[in-house]
Amino acid sequence: MSAQLRADYPLAVVCRVLDTPRSSVYACQNAARCPADEELQAYIERIAGQWPTYGYRRVTAQLRREGVAPVNSKRVRRLMRALGLAGHLPQRRCRTTNSDHPYRRYPNLVAGLAITEPDAVWVADITYVRLQREFVYLAVLMDVYTRSIRGWELSRHLDQALTLATLERALAAGHQPGIHHSDQGVQYAANAYTARLEQLGTQMSMAEQGEPRQNGYAERLMRTIKEEEVALTEYRDFADAYAQIGRFLDDVYQRKRIHSALGYLTPAEFEAAYQTRLLAPIVVP
Repeated sequence: MSAQLRADYPLAVVCRVLDTPRSSVYACQNAARCPADEELQAYIERIAGQWPTYGYRRVTAQLRREGVAPVNSKRVRRLMRALGLAGHLPQRRCRTTNSDHPYRRYPNLVAGLAITEPDAVWVADITYVRLQREFVYLAVLMDVYTRSIRGWELSRHLDQALTLATLERALAAGHQPGIHHSDQGVQYAANAYTARLEQLGTQMSMAEQGEPRQNGYAERLMRTIKEEEVALTEYRDFADAYAQIGRFLDDVYQRKRIHSALGYLTPAEFEAAYQTRLLAPIVVP
């Protein structure tokens, strides 16, 4: 559209006559800063290769972080569809929760709770990892407010020693939860585990039996770990799994992977930003 035409007639009239959206006029006015589709597709393919579960919104945010601007999320979605790229659907996982036990069951304390600072609520969960000749089990503790992983442990045994080791690892890093939230699995309800939390003055909270969505933050974390690390890696043995999963949790997840719920920051960046005291509370559904 020529500058003279836009000067003689209102933009809305010209666009209506030419059946052209006004947004297309404003898009890419600075052609030097607007990559062609082929160039943008190359950027998208590289990001999707590194982060295969990213949807178009998160890919858009990553492009902006890398200085590929201006970039529109609708355009990214269109190009991702053309490339056949989309986030993977979650897969059902093996059962790791045994709720058939004689130990005390605690009420859900976090439903609708406004969480306004780090370490107010930690969530816990366990998942399995398939090796070439055996299954091993990964336990993780995550801080809900910052999405930071506070502690993790990998073991050949699905017992309370696994969860206790995870808890002690988190405590050794200098953090302590106000509320500990988990499912009703025996590993979290067993006396040694609950006694350690009581010693800390931590409140115990559990999702209702058969309601995994009440531990949704932990469930989503485990899905991320399975999809973005475990499903993409063939571990030679236990030591290899321990090293590679540890690298993902401590480096990639914590310092490189952006979260839409954190304003497309990494957990490390978000936790540092907390010092500004300008972050809104997170509400657990």
